[in-house]
Amino acid sequence: MSRIILKLSGEALAGPKSMGFDENTVRGVAKQVRQLIDAGYEVGVVTGGGNFWRGRTGNEIDRVKADQIGMLATVMNCIYVSEIFRTEGMKTVVMTPFAVGAFTELFSKDKANQYFAGGTVVFYAGGTGHPYFSTDTGILLRAIESEADMILLAKNIDGIYDSDPAKNPDAKRFDTISIDEVIARGLQAVDMTASILAKENHMPMRVFALQEENSIVKAASGDFNGTTITV
Repeated sequence: MSRIILKLSGEALAGPKSMGFDENTVRGVAKQVRQLIDAGYEVGVVTGGGNFWRGRTGNEIDRVKADQIGMLATVMNCIYVSEIFRTEGMKTVVMTPFAVGAFTELFSKDKANQYFAGGTVVFYAGGTGHPYFSTDTGILLRAIESEADMILLAKNIDGIYDSDPAKNPDAKRFDTISIDEVIARGLQAVDMTASILAKENHMPMRVFALQEENSIVKAASGDFNGTTITV
């Protein structure tokens, strides 16, 4: 049995629309996760919120409030994506580090493990529940707490490069790179806080482009087009 935590960026959920949800994209994700569940994997999902609110979108408002809006954007994303997953025949639950009325359940490692054991896909929304931390930090914390075997990072780019491929056509993509080198070179697989958590807790990651066909299933198996970050 393998337990994986899948990170879906908000931008990836928006597909070609760049904002909001693209149902075809989300349904494609759901069909792949269903394959993993049927194959015996236990799956947790973390979403970003960039399809609604990204970073300091509201520079004119208080940073804490801006970050709280971002947390709520991830809650909306998880509720929507989890419902699409249900239409594909999966059981889901959305867990948050703060109370959201009747919409979600408060995160508890023991409860999450019970859901995993029952074949339920666990959605972790709301990041860490605190400002100044990104969803990158949230995914590392949940993966460590859940004793996951691997984090899969589904992005709009097919791996980790030595420079920005949008600016440098000769940029080199790494097939494999250590977390130590990621940190030393300041490469942006996840933010620095999350990178340090991955290093200290020996949490490997795989980075790949969500847009590629069957990319999530391939990344879970290791036979994929992207970058493996070793620890």
